[in-house]
Amino acid sequence: MSASTPQDLSALIQAMTSSVAPDNAQNLLTASQWEMLAPYLVPVNLSGSEVLFAEGTLDRNLYMVESGSLSVHYQDSKERIRLALVGPGSLVGEGAFFAHRPRRATVQAAAPSRLWCLTAMRYSELANRQPALGLALVTMAGQVLARRSADSRRRVAST
Repeated sequence: MSASTPQDLSALIQAMTSSVAPDNAQNLLTASQWEMLAPYLVPVNLSGSEVLFAEGTLDRNLYMVESGSLSVHYQDSKERIRLALVGPGSLVGEGAFFAHRPRRATVQAAAPSRLWCLTAMRYSELANRQPALGLALVTMAGQVLARRSADSRRRVAST
């Protein structure tokens, strides 16, 4: 994607600002920071039941949820176990983004969903060019990780 291509993040910003979920990502960005962030994000549209990533995957992509609903689950020897539902205004992928480890769970669309992807490589580029914005983004992701870690039912849902 070209850095000169403007993207409309208004629905994502609204989701991040209005979410009341216990593990939401608080919108810590100013309007100008959202504008700077836009060229680094790639939109991802998922149909219902489409897998975003599977347990064990090695990528470090971080996803911001604009709309829809995502099921976080893993498969044990007996059955598939749902760990959490993640909705608009939250993130997925924060665990691997920070830990450089394989995904701990599978994330699958429970309903048609729109997300915005920030790859680790694009994050590094952004953090080098806009350090304050890079810090604000890791703070948002860290808040989500901390909230999920504090809730014993959702702790294992950090992907």
